Amino acid sequence: MELTHSDVKAAAQRVSGLVRPVVVAQADQAGELWFALEFLQHTGSFKARGALNFLLAHRENGTLPRAGVTIASGGNAGLACAWAARSQGIPATVFLPTTAPRVKVDRLDSYGADVRLVGTQYADALAASREFADTTGALLSHAYDHPLIAAGAGTLMTEIRERISDLGAVVVAVGGGGLFSGVATAADHYGVRTVAAEPARCRALHAAIAAGKVVDVEVDSVAADSLGARRASELALAAARHYDVASVLVEDAAIVAARRELWEERRIAVEHGAATAAAAILGDEPAFRPRPGQRVCVVLCGANTDPSDLAGSDGRHAD
Repeated sequence: MELTHSDVKAAAQRVSGLVRPVVVAQADQAGELWFALEFLQHTGSFKARGALNFLLAHRENGTLPRAGVTIASGGNAGLACAWAARSQGIPATVFLPTTAPRVKVDRLDSYGADVRLVGTQYADALAASREFADTTGALLSHAYDHPLIAAGAGTLMTEIRERISDLGAVVVAVGGGGLFSGVATAADHYGVRTVAAEPARCRALHAAIAAGKVVDVEVDSVAADSLGARRASELALAAARHYDVASVLVEDAAIVAARRELWEERRIAVEHGAATAAAAILGDEPAFRPRPGQRVCVVLCGANTDPSDLAGSDGRHAD
């Protein structure tokens, strides 16, 4: 199983006009730091791209069953799957761990998905979704570990490259690695370096790179609801090996601080997963330091969060 730039190009053709083109914003006066505001995407995260590409490809191939589609998710992939399924007129059954944020469960309900809460971790929901697919004939989708899902995510990089000239690096948060592998594949085609940012206590890709193979890791991070994969995909590890990639880790305190800084200084409210990418480059001691003059884009990949915790410690929103 491998991913090529041709896969990303095919995905871009499928989803063209059906997803929202990414908006980029200059984040400093010199024009060296940019944000890709992908949280403005349908369903509030980049996941809509891969979910739609997955279903459209199956429709093209005549392999989209009447039983619909099923997926396990920490929230964002389930939202995207439900949205894409609704657009294709098929049912979606989404399995989530009981720890999933209520805001994501409520939004799934609004998309008409059959929501089922199972276990306390993503792996529990994944096992349940596989059993459901086996017994009902529903199409089994995946939050990140599928070439069609990753290729759809990679379309984001194609759009970023069209909007930012002379881009040197792109920073993405990594959970299981769907966004990372898609973006890294496209970025390499354009000669752009990919920076893979993970929570220090949620480091599936970083551990796989160190071990030379995918391995299970402990999941214990403030960003675990969206980045809480126990293991990275083979696609992600292959991308890390073959392309110009920097793998960096950030502490939870830095993630929380970056999320708050995005809100207080820029009025951008994102989830902790998106803030993980920002944390890699913001702060006094960033995990990734660009070369002087290097133009960098940070992907703010999702905003399915409860913004009430961004209020000041006295209970009032920051002025």
